[in-house]
Amino acid sequence: MTTDVRSRKSAGSGAFDAPYATPDESLAAQLIADSAQSDAADKRIDARATRLIEGIRAHAGGLGGVEDFLHAYSLSTKEGLALMVLAEALLRVPDAVTTDRLIEDKLKAGDWTSPDLKSNALLVSASAWTLGMTVRIIQPGETPDSILESLAKRLGVPAVRSATRQAMRLLGSHFVLGQTIEEALDRADRNGGLRYSFDMLGEGARTAADAERYLSAYAAAIDAIGKAAGDDALPNRPGISVKLSALHPRYEAVSRGRVLAEIVPRVLALARKARDHDLNFTIDAEEADRLELSLEVIAAVVADTSLRGWEGFGLAVQAYQKRAGAVIDWLAELAKARQRRFMVRLVKGAYWDTEIKRAQERGLGDYPVFTRKPMTDLNYLQCTRKLLAARPRLYPQFATHNALTVASVIEDAGGAGAYGAGAYGAKGYEFQRLHGMGEVLYETLSAELPDAACRIYAPVGGYRDLLAYLVRRLLENGANSSFVAVAADPTVPISTILRRPRAWIGEAKQARHPKIPLPHHLYGAGRRNSAGVEFGDAKSLEALVNDVRGADVPTLATPILNGIALSGTERPLRSPIDGNIIGQVREANPVMASAAMAAAQTGFAVWSTTPVATRARCLERAADLFEKQRARLIALTQHEGGKTLDDALAEVRETVDFCRYYAAQARESFAPTALPGATGESNTLRYRGRGVFVCISPWNFPLAIFCGQIAAALAAGNTVVAKPAEQTPLIAAAAVRLLHEAGVPSAALHLVPGDGTIGAALVADARVAGVAFTGSTEVARLINRALAAKDSAVVPLIAETGGINAMIVDATALPEQVTDDVITSSPGEMPAAMMLRCRAAVHE
Repeated sequence: MTTDVRSRKSAGSGAFDAPYATPDESLAAQLIADSAQSDAADKRIDARATRLIEGIRAHAGGLGGVEDFLHAYSLSTKEGLALMVLAEALLRVPDAVTTDRLIEDKLKAGDWTSPDLKSNALLVSASAWTLGMTVRIIQPGETPDSILESLAKRLGVPAVRSATRQAMRLLGSHFVLGQTIEEALDRADRNGGLRYSFDMLGEGARTAADAERYLSAYAAAIDAIGKAAGDDALPNRPGISVKLSALHPRYEAVSRGRVLAEIVPRVLALARKARDHDLNFTIDAEEADRLELSLEVIAAVVADTSLRGWEGFGLAVQAYQKRAGAVIDWLAELAKARQRRFMVRLVKGAYWDTEIKRAQERGLGDYPVFTRKPMTDLNYLQCTRKLLAARPRLYPQFATHNALTVASVIEDAGGAGAYGAGAYGAKGYEFQRLHGMGEVLYETLSAELPDAACRIYAPVGGYRDLLAYLVRRLLENGANSSFVAVAADPTVPISTILRRPRAWIGEAKQARHPKIPLPHHLYGAGRRNSAGVEFGDAKSLEALVNDVRGADVPTLATPILNGIALSGTERPLRSPIDGNIIGQVREANPVMASAAMAAAQTGFAVWSTTPVATRARCLERAADLFEKQRARLIALTQHEGGKTLDDALAEVRETVDFCRYYAAQARESFAPTALPGATGESNTLRYRGRGVFVCISPWNFPLAIFCGQIAAALAAGNTVVAKPAEQTPLIAAAAVRLLHEAGVPSAALHLVPGDGTIGAALVADARVAGVAFTGSTEVARLINRALAAKDSAVVPLIAETGGINAMIVDATALPEQVTDDVITSSPGEMPAAMMLRCRAAVHE
């Protein structure tokens, strides 16, 4: 696969260059120092925030909208959580009949006794569920189905059905302004005088047809918004938010060249249309690994001279990203170089849980986002000052529902007079809130400061798209959850609400969340996570690609017996990419196969009595060597296996994980255990190796499964004769050499490349004590019959066959998530499968 790593220099501006995941502690000291205010400023902030909170508490309905539910009902109702799970699923059911059948299926039990459930609490339950708070509420052994069954017995099926439908209506009305742009514009018109930014729901294109559909929807929405916009000037005009991932099905760093060539014209066409209507056109935020690519797209679009004189172009910046401040600095430089003005929406961030899990799964050195909420709050304040200082080149838009943050922004902006009657002047700025949230807060602010400007970020789309949006929004507002939970609660002292983020952090060494381990510590002290590369960090990607291109790739594979390369029938190897010859393999014959079995049988006596700790250390050293030789192995899996860069990296990482996993399992499961009356280590071993294992691996995972089979057998004290797939012997030979280098005795591991006749000869050998096979079901059956026909002890067969995992997807599933999980992700082997290999390889 060719990966575009050409110069990232943007015309008129330097390439964005900031560390991808700086340690929290390294940033904390400066953020804490920069957040300090004078006593007079702190008093003014406290006074204003107090008035805003008092206004909220004086309001008859409390916070208003969704927040009324968040306050009125604590996050402790298990029935509500279960009902919300059902409601969320029902949003995607295509017809009324299926809806009723699903409700009946979930609520098929019993009698009702007391109609005491308040349906409004369902929205609170949604918040708790999607924010992962159910661990505090749902007890072990409980499931949504069991809770619903209990609820149905108390309240009755009709009432629960009604509550479920009400939950769906609440989700729709409080979070979506309209199902169509026309409906949303009509509803916005009835709320006359308010600024809006319309967000077209959609989770991103997965196909070219998706991208075309989203492009058409954006274009039609811009025209509709423009026609209804009236005669006001910017910034007092509506806008639209656009997700770049909705405009291209491969919006990812490794597709950089294609993305820039195809998406820039699309964004430019939409921007010109927004310019024609003088609208606010905002590029919405994406995940951290797309940031640099997004900035490249933005730089290319604003470089077009057709956009000169229009000041409505903007983008969102996420304060939970550690690079947020650097993004603002970069934008200010770009605006100066291009003689433009950008509108910048500052948010706290909507993908926090995704960013944490991605960094862990990818084995990064640290996280691109802060792990504690007060650190995000501190960064938000620093970004606020950067934006205000960059006026008039940047027009700040502060998205927040927190009274303390609002008061802090006003103080940093220079006081109430900084609004300039909502003008787009050098001192102008605005606040933003989500549709359905923050209503009373900004009504209270407007009563105190009539010139205060606030824009409503309003989603538009069908209810089937609501769930993914809802999860994002609730996660984003999780950063404000403490304020939302207590702002309208008179039992909570206002002084507690006004506690500053720096006070929550205390010292820089406390900046990191103690219960969120670094990605390489994900599995605890037992084993280290394999190291990955963040492709969204251009420097890291470029370094990896250069290393791979410069790697010394072997071109000859031979049989290896007792560490010695043997001769054999030579055959050319062709790349699956273009059919070119990339090397040669000397294939073994049945005589060599028999010799390998004999050598392994001889080596078993020593290896099987080697201490478990020694065997584990060999595998751990092998893992380290695989990481050290990563570029060479990636190049090999690309040349010989036809892997893309991301698949090749994942293959190496899985190999490393296999070695470390089996080493850890060997220490835990095979360590000597004292038995009654036993003396000496040799008499306390509970497990011992079986003998010689034959490991036959497939072409599609030529490194990971090849090494996984071997590592499991070696960890258990067996010796191995390995036969790789005919297509990938170069990879196998390189892996065997590295395992030998790591300390695995040459007598314990032998390689016999060849076709199916070699595999059959190995399986038929009388010395075989076990077979690990991954491949077709047909071949597995042949191996099974061959082993069953032996007139000897039962020989275990560990077979992974078929290559297809079944998944049932019904109408309630989110299609985009299914696509991501099933089609675009490469499934690794589960620990249970790993352990099966290890356990089957020993005698107890």
